[in-house]
Amino acid sequence: MARTIHPTAWVDPSAELEDDVVVGAFAVVGARVVVGRGSSIGAHVVVEGPARIGDETHIFPFATVGLPAQQRAPLAGSEDSLLVVGKHNVIREHVSIHRGTGGHETAIGDHNLFMAGCHVGHDATIGSYCTLANGVQIAGHAVVEDYVNFGGLSAVAQHVRVGESAFVAGGAMCERDVPPFVIVQGDRARVRALNRVGLERRGFTKAQIHTLKKAFRAIWVQRALPPTVAAERLAIDHPLVKRLVAAVIPAPPPVDDRF
Repeated sequence: MARTIHPTAWVDPSAELEDDVVVGAFAVVGARVVVGRGSSIGAHVVVEGPARIGDETHIFPFATVGLPAQQRAPLAGSEDSLLVVGKHNVIREHVSIHRGTGGHETAIGDHNLFMAGCHVGHDATIGSYCTLANGVQIAGHAVVEDYVNFGGLSAVAQHVRVGESAFVAGGAMCERDVPPFVIVQGDRARVRALNRVGLERRGFTKAQIHTLKKAFRAIWVQRALPPTVAAERLAIDHPLVKRLVAAVIPAPPPVDDRF
């Protein structure tokens, strides 16, 4: 089907809009933007490139997508830095998502919901099936894995990783990595419980959740040892537990081969 572009919208001649794309009133679609089939760009939305927006992604009024990074460093040289947004995302009002820096990209997966007022900084990576409630702030270079849910007004600092199927409670301030499968809460955010409800909704079996619960108790509840030591000594041979343990045990420092 044909594209629908409101007469007050401005679409750069170099932009590529696939079939069924709708562009609303006073929206701006800039140079080197590709918008996938069936997507919609709402009224007053600004999309700058280079950026690729996947199929069936819907951007609501006053969102800004693909603008340069917020940084003090000169923006020159970041013209080829990219934003890649996957398929079936919903980006609500006043969300801001910035593209990468230094030739790198900001990457968004599929089937995510960004509620009003969220921010995703430059060079960040968001997986798939994530929900960011109103006002969530993801700093530059942060990594959010699949199936993570954020409560409103929570935040993730630069270079922090949030593991899969974690739940970040409302108002939580994450300044250190969040392990997968857990709930974190507070300022500063700390591990509080296993995200049992989230795992059930994702389709984990009772046996899988029971195994993760045993591992969680051994690492964080019994408190006989620091969590890193308890994780190292954990004797549960299960792939999900191994992913949990890998996130708790700090990685070794890089080897300096100059000597």
